[in-house]
Amino acid sequence: MAESQAPNAAAARVALVTGGTSGFGVEIAKRLQADGMRVAVVGRNAPSAEVVAALGDALFVAGDVTEPEEPERIVQEVTERLGRLDVLVNNAGRRHAGLIVDNPVSELHEVFALNAVAPMAMTAAAARAMIRQGSGGAIINMLSRLATSGVPTLTTYTATKGALAAYTKGAAVELAEHRIRVNAVAPGMALTPLIEDWLAEQDDPDAALAETLADIPLSRLATPGDVAGAVAYLASPEAEYVTGTSIAVDGGYTAR
Repeated sequence: MAESQAPNAAAARVALVTGGTSGFGVEIAKRLQADGMRVAVVGRNAPSAEVVAALGDALFVAGDVTEPEEPERIVQEVTERLGRLDVLVNNAGRRHAGLIVDNPVSELHEVFALNAVAPMAMTAAAARAMIRQGSGGAIINMLSRLATSGVPTLTTYTATKGALAAYTKGAAVELAEHRIRVNAVAPGMALTPLIEDWLAEQDDPDAALAETLADIPLSRLATPGDVAGAVAYLASPEAEYVTGTSIAVDGGYTAR
């Protein structure tokens, strides 16, 4: 993974993926690269050797998107090194579990800072760059199936994603005059290391998985590729008339 890249294909679009060094972010970055985009990924820590190998010549930008000045700096670095910015994927986030009555206020601030405030700030910074370019763009926010569902112990997490869902609609309307489309992808429970670790902690992992699948009409977990495919569509020219919407990639969970 390169520390810097000079613009080497003026016609190639540039995508920026936050939280792009792990989980869904890596798969999304790989898919956008496969679709012909030059890709920059943002992470707090340097990517692992495995991620570097997977993403090849992607640009890595170290940064903490929760810091007030970082969104503008990150976008500036990407545009300076890659020449432009056409797609932003707000993927950085964290899951949070805990009873409402046990959540300290400091924890609420931390979760909202990463899951809601940071993508809003990144959207604003990216929009400013896209407006200067005058060529429009696409912004995709990562939500969750829980953005519209109430689940005990996940209320704070749900609230952050619900806030981002509302922001997505407002931003889509506000930025439409600049031909900047703002959409979202709402993944269901996916086959990731996080879920694998959760299953391993259960007394009966097989029973826990069976119970989970019983709530999903398509009877399987999502894969990172399923989610990356939805992001790739919203980032593509084929979605040029799609804005202010959210694609549920949850196997029918929220359609019940």
